[in-house]
Amino acid sequence: MASKAVYSHRDPMLKKRDDFEDMLEERRNSSDLRYALKCYTPVLYKGLTPCKVSELKQMVLQSDQLGYVITQVSKEKGVTSDEVTGEAAAILEEMAQRLQLSTVRFFAFTLSKVFKTLFRSICINEEGLQRLQQAIHNHPVVLLPSHRSYMDFLLMSYILYTYDLALPVIAAGMDFMGMKVVGEMLRMSGAFFIRRSFGGDKLYWAVFSEYVKIMLKNGYAPVEFFLEGTRSRTAKSLTPKLGLLNIVMDPFLKGEVFDISLVPVSISYERTLEEALYARELLGVPKPKESTSGLFKARKILSEDYGSIHVYFGQPVSVRSLAESRVNRSQFNLIPRHIPTRPSEEILSFVNDSAYRLVRAQEENMVLKPWVLLAFVLLQKQAAEEKQGTALDELTEQAVWLRDLSRQYGAFLHWPDHIPPSEVVSSSLSLHRGLVRISEGRVQLALEQVGGQQVPGETRGAITPEEELLNKAVVILSCASYRNQALNVFIRPALLASAIHTAASNRKQEIYNSFSFLRNMFSNEFILCPGATVQDFEEACYLLVKTGTLQINQQEVLITERGHRTLAFLTSVLDPFLQGYQVVCRFLCEQDGLTEKQFIPAVRKFIIKHLLTGRLRYTEVLSSDLQKNALAALIRLGAVQKIKGGEEQGTLKLNKVMLNSLEDTLGGKLPTQKSVVAHL
Repeated sequence: MASKAVYSHRDPMLKKRDDFEDMLEERRNSSDLRYALKCYTPVLYKGLTPCKVSELKQMVLQSDQLGYVITQVSKEKGVTSDEVTGEAAAILEEMAQRLQLSTVRFFAFTLSKVFKTLFRSICINEEGLQRLQQAIHNHPVVLLPSHRSYMDFLLMSYILYTYDLALPVIAAGMDFMGMKVVGEMLRMSGAFFIRRSFGGDKLYWAVFSEYVKIMLKNGYAPVEFFLEGTRSRTAKSLTPKLGLLNIVMDPFLKGEVFDISLVPVSISYERTLEEALYARELLGVPKPKESTSGLFKARKILSEDYGSIHVYFGQPVSVRSLAESRVNRSQFNLIPRHIPTRPSEEILSFVNDSAYRLVRAQEENMVLKPWVLLAFVLLQKQAAEEKQGTALDELTEQAVWLRDLSRQYGAFLHWPDHIPPSEVVSSSLSLHRGLVRISEGRVQLALEQVGGQQVPGETRGAITPEEELLNKAVVILSCASYRNQALNVFIRPALLASAIHTAASNRKQEIYNSFSFLRNMFSNEFILCPGATVQDFEEACYLLVKTGTLQINQQEVLITERGHRTLAFLTSVLDPFLQGYQVVCRFLCEQDGLTEKQFIPAVRKFIIKHLLTGRLRYTEVLSSDLQKNALAALIRLGAVQKIKGGEEQGTLKLNKVMLNSLEDTLGGKLPTQKSVVAHL
């Protein structure tokens, strides 16, 4: 299906990829009712019989760890232990799942109908499922799916039920509980509900962590959660959240289990159900509240075609092997297990590195569709203001060139080689016809036909230039979300290409310094493992030399004759992000007093003004995700400080000399977008 990842020999987590099988094929040819009522006998951890939900709750409430915290909290609050125990029981009642097979069967029947309507195929790597089954039998298992859609956790449970694997218990946000009937049904299909944040609430944290650890240690079921914490609105991987990963690794670190298997799962949608919703959220339209009525209103999506889904179950990763030579577990023998302690710097660093490796494994196994490559080309053409669009045969040639380049970089690409490229391109354009317009054999983004949807400030009647811009931005950000799926393939070579253009000479050391600066600047934007700058630079050099773009010796980096087209494309990959970070620096330089809360609305207003006057090329700098990442990077680099405490809490203190310097450095000597397109 695709070539092996170029760097798989460096990382044991990236193994040879398997073949896929369409699980909907059988569903289309047999009874859904018989399927939902089938005999379901999954293999469990060491063949254990799962305990009842009521027994599980009792184990949590009677645990030494929770008992210790209850005693502490009762002393701090000056109330009886019984009162605090009652509070803990109420938290547990609100949180706990109540897995019932009858509800699972109802979902199996319903989802079969829905999935067959929405999707052409749901393709699974069956070898991955066999590896998962073995892992569930041998050790406690944690499932870590990528998170790009509401559909993800329903899809995971549906797949595991179909293949007779143990159903997971799934960490879900409290907002789903507001969905009344649906919320309770999710609880009965394995969801347990947690608050989005619980800060210094010791009791809540103790109940939550004990609940997760006891389910894991007793082999009740695989535990499933999203490493990224929330859905990615941009289709880029998000910086991993470490709280739950810390909790699930704890039983191994304390010697309570021999090992734990972490299974990264990559879910790739050919077309995302929420594409326009996400674009509007990034432009400032509030996220709709989850509700049962909202779910029924969304039924109109059933008339749409969403193409195929690929789900890749990655190699199970042993926590024991990750911790080998990294963690000295004897430190946990010095304190009784039931006393909660803050993780040491060593443990925090270990968990953080593991999280980045797992997210990178998810990225490596994402299956990219042809539309992802077409989105790259169409966005570049749009930024170059080629108003007449691109000839279909020219678009096909560029997509084929990009297909070959991405495969050489190790992309997991689903491009049917037995079908002529022109047909592959036409089929992709047809599936995404809401985002493109084809007229007289020329293709361009459908920027003038975003009808009827509300964007910030939209009113009935004559449309203002600002409203027109925001309408166009919905299409551009939707298209960018598909392009973003392949950014992990190109990001390291793109950083090197931009470093070559910004460095003052072709000396290798100088280019490395420029690469290091850009990598550091964008480490909130992309998944770049902490402390791996040298490895990333070497990987980028290796790929560009291997593909004939560069020649590198001890001292110098030289561009080959045929390398210019590749370098032009790669620099254009980073251009929108460079311009976005530059404009944030410029905006902050012009501010006197600003709070963190005021930042996004104010910078959006500033960017709209500059886009309308033509000073900015990239409409996608309107993305609030990019703006937040830029601010986070500037805070990390010390160009901006957040004032904590006092009357000025949340105020941003600006180092304008440093902001000016960063703006100039980001400007560098980047080529213009028109010259990039000329090389494609």
